[in-house]
Amino acid sequence: MEGTELSPRWEAALLEFAREQDRRGAAASTKRAYASDLAELAEWASAQGIEPGGLRYRDLRGFAARLSSRGLAKSSVGRKLAAVRTFHGHLVDAGHADSNPAELLPTPKKEQRLPRTLGRDDVAELLDRIPVKTPLEARDRAMFELAYSCGLRAEEIVGLDVGSVDFESESLRVVGKGSKTRLVPIGEPAQKSLRRYLETARHALTGPHTDALFLSRNGLRLSTSDIRRRLQIWVRELSRHGRVSPHSLRHSFATHLLEGGADLRSIQELLGHSTVSTTQIYTRVEPQTLRDAYQRSHPRA
Repeated sequence: MEGTELSPRWEAALLEFAREQDRRGAAASTKRAYASDLAELAEWASAQGIEPGGLRYRDLRGFAARLSSRGLAKSSVGRKLAAVRTFHGHLVDAGHADSNPAELLPTPKKEQRLPRTLGRDDVAELLDRIPVKTPLEARDRAMFELAYSCGLRAEEIVGLDVGSVDFESESLRVVGKGSKTRLVPIGEPAQKSLRRYLETARHALTGPHTDALFLSRNGLRLSTSDIRRRLQIWVRELSRHGRVSPHSLRHSFATHLLEGGADLRSIQELLGHSTVSTTQIYTRVEPQTLRDAYQRSHPRA
């Protein structure tokens, strides 16, 4: 079908749509993407003998199936269908169609991309390599020890106050998504780093009054971008790790618990997930890891 000649009506409709995008001030990259995606629709429709405004929902389902059959990534299919929706919305606004048949087209669910998982030794090496000679270094060591020890999201690290830490019960009070509070045990290395930070470093960062546990150089509560940036500084010391995010530490926390024999319900509570199905997806492991575990554990493997 490649190289199918467009009907004059399709050529006119695409030109009118492009001009409308110009009037709306669409970015050049957006206009290029629309032009490419809609040219594909126009070629397909022209080959079917269907003019602009004449496509029905059933037709567009067929077009969507054709896109999927080509092995395109779900994100690419989703982008192309979004262009089809926008184009048909324009046809309705311009009076060339009575309704938008693309409105009900289902968008393919994106592939779930889990954060990378660091091995136990890699996490230990990363954390142990963060020095504690300056207040910022002591803060970072405590912050990332705690992130891995408790499986924290970046937003949860930001929201921690000094009062969130209870050394007596060796636990951390975390406010997660939906303002749900959970108590998470704190491991010994994280407790040690936290005590050192609180006793020797935090006062050097205190500026405007704040209860925030982790402070910036100016004494302000950190942002999530601050946390990601500081982690990358230390990750660069170990170049073989590539890009590591705070969520990578959280994913490593969950994976290492699972590998150590923790049950999913316990991991669900520690991560603050509302359902165990989320935890099952989150703690997904590679097939080889599952095979190795089967060989080690099944009595008739």
